Amino acid sequence: MPGYRKLGRTSSQRKAMLRNLATNLLYHGRIKTTETRAKEVRKIAEKLITLAISEKDNFTEITKSYKVPQKDSSGTRVREEKDGKRVTVFDTIERTVRVDSPSRLNARRQMLAVLYPVTEVPADGRKKRAESKVVNMPEKLFNEIAARYKDRTGGYTRIVKIGKRKGDGAEEVFVELV
Repeated sequence: MPGYRKLGRTSSQRKAMLRNLATNLLYHGRIKTTETRAKEVRKIAEKLITLAISEKDNFTEITKSYKVPQKDSSGTRVREEKDGKRVTVFDTIERTVRVDSPSRLNARRQMLAVLYPVTEVPADGRKKRAESKVVNMPEKLFNEIAARYKDRTGGYTRIVKIGKRKGDGAEEVFVELV
């Protein structure tokens, strides 16, 4: 007897479906699916949340300085003459950067192995590339979801039954983050 449900699909189809459901659950916070799928997605989502909680604050912040070329109002680089040559003028900018510890980097890679990339589109529904942005799901897990559940020791999801589906009579449920 296997340790998981096969859900009537091949292994690649099943893996893709569960990855999609887990990504949508963590992105939206609530999804509607069948009861058996929900029980499988719950396992995946709870492991990812536990991983995010354990590695939430495991990074260091360092300050780096960068050289950036000066630009004028039209957007072209500012140049000045030195020793008979025209050279670009640079400004030095200091920026604080988070550097992951090795265990947090490993956790991030484990999350990326499960989660699909998510692209947010504008509210009006038109898919404009300029207005669309890619959501960094591991960062969302570390910053938002792990912060919400840091004092909880498990049970991050809830399954709420909503009745039988009209077409085939399958039990439908909402899976939501508590």
